[in-house]
Amino acid sequence: MTYETVLFDVADHVATVTLNRPDSLNSFNQQMVDEFADLWQRVRSDDDIHVVVLRAAGERAFCTGVDVSSKLDFPENIWSADDPGLGLSPRANRVWKPVIAAVHGMVAGGAFYWLNDVDFIVSADDATFFDPHVSYGMTSALEPVGLAKRIPLGEVMRWALVGLDERMSAKRAYEIGLVSELVPYAELFEHVDALARRIAAKPPTAVQGTVKAVWETLGMERATAQAVAWNYPMRGNPIGTAEVSRDGFVKPEWSLR
Repeated sequence: MTYETVLFDVADHVATVTLNRPDSLNSFNQQMVDEFADLWQRVRSDDDIHVVVLRAAGERAFCTGVDVSSKLDFPENIWSADDPGLGLSPRANRVWKPVIAAVHGMVAGGAFYWLNDVDFIVSADDATFFDPHVSYGMTSALEPVGLAKRIPLGEVMRWALVGLDERMSAKRAYEIGLVSELVPYAELFEHVDALARRIAAKPPTAVQGTVKAVWETLGMERATAQAVAWNYPMRGNPIGTAEVSRDGFVKPEWSLR
């Protein structure tokens, strides 16, 4: 499938997915939802892909949510309607390969369909985060519910309820743990690509098992999560067998973050 709303490139086991509607501030329409549903299946089934980097074209915005000038496809029967997040989200599409988001500029509303479901976020120092829903008289539900799994509830509610009157700075997003690192915008893509390649160089089965174990137990009570998580190393690690070997393994030069 050839995509029109996103750029899709694979090199050195890293798939780079670029939102490519800069004239619309990378807002998503039905075509982008459909294209993401397709590309996530490509990522899931292609074993040459070990890691995904999610980023956006243009200087102004990572994404400003749904494109209000272009309606999404909903059936007349509201109970048959699907959340567009089912197409956009890597986790809803059962992708257990690491997804790193590189964000910059405006990051608003429906952008969190992606950000709530990526493994971690690296932000340019120019990024601003806001939710316009309530300012337009719309209930904000799916985005803050997902966000409440990542940051303190008070920060979620302030972000959702203050609406367009306030934006969260990249610095504040870093302070509360929404993003893991701040870098200058000019260095963002190169920096995240290098980080993705470091992860992609590791044994992919171990990496994907780690991602799957964490996401599939997220939200479980601790004892239950630990009990379920025990199954992942028992299935994915060759502990106690002749297959375990560190022959040829060279410890990397580590860096301090």
